[in-house]
Amino acid sequence: MTNSKTLFNELQSKLNLDDGDEVHAMALALMEKFYGLTWTDIVGEKQIGPQDLSLVLDRLNRHEPMQYVLGEADFYGRKFSVNPSVLIPRPETELLVREVVKAGIKAPRILDVGTGSGCIAVTLALEIPNATVLAVDISQRALDTAEANSKKWQSKVRFLLANFLTDNLPPEPVDLIVSNPPYVLEGEKALMKSNVLDYEPHQALFVRDDDPLLFYKAIAAQRGRLLAPNGRVFVETNEKFGNEVVKLFRAASFRDVTAIRDLDGKDRIVVARG
Repeated sequence: MTNSKTLFNELQSKLNLDDGDEVHAMALALMEKFYGLTWTDIVGEKQIGPQDLSLVLDRLNRHEPMQYVLGEADFYGRKFSVNPSVLIPRPETELLVREVVKAGIKAPRILDVGTGSGCIAVTLALEIPNATVLAVDISQRALDTAEANSKKWQSKVRFLLANFLTDNLPPEPVDLIVSNPPYVLEGEKALMKSNVLDYEPHQALFVRDDDPLLFYKAIAAQRGRLLAPNGRVFVETNEKFGNEVVKLFRAASFRDVTAIRDLDGKDRIVVARG
């Protein structure tokens, strides 16, 4: 047996990272995941049986994202399974979901484009009563993860393997198109941290520098076939191109086009009405 506070400090000492706050957060997450202990438990110096976390610590010290190491990430108050086939959910995407929920649309038919882990689709299915949700992705491995998350949370989501840019989706008009598409420029790779660049799926992150609005163009082009009259679009955007997406949607005859800023004051979400 060992003292929980002693073990917590030992874990911190074995994490060879520069950011002290990050080390503290990681050690706390490890204590919660592997010992079921909260901070209150830790400082209460509970007696616990030690476990061999050397492989876990080695992965973290190689800058592999903690969410992949633990196999889960928090999103909208729930834990979602994640792995290197899907992006790690981020606060900006929670903002996207919050805006959809806040719209208060009754029993909507929803299309989630590029579902990844399924965090958007599953959350909307759970948060909006009587929602009908179709989630598409180009990656079967991503869909396997999304389906596992849907099963875990007992949500009603239909999943479809498809390339939104080239495949014709089933002609079932929806009330909402929601998407966090690839929007990071290839040229921005040099600015990214290794824990993102070396581990998260590039297919879900990057678009070519010469066509940064690729997915938003596809949404605009297909709105006549996919979006029901007066339907809405909610998309997450690159902070550099929020205004460009607004202009694109307005040029495509969308109405009530609005950019919404994130907590850092950057254009992050664009909302439009068909």
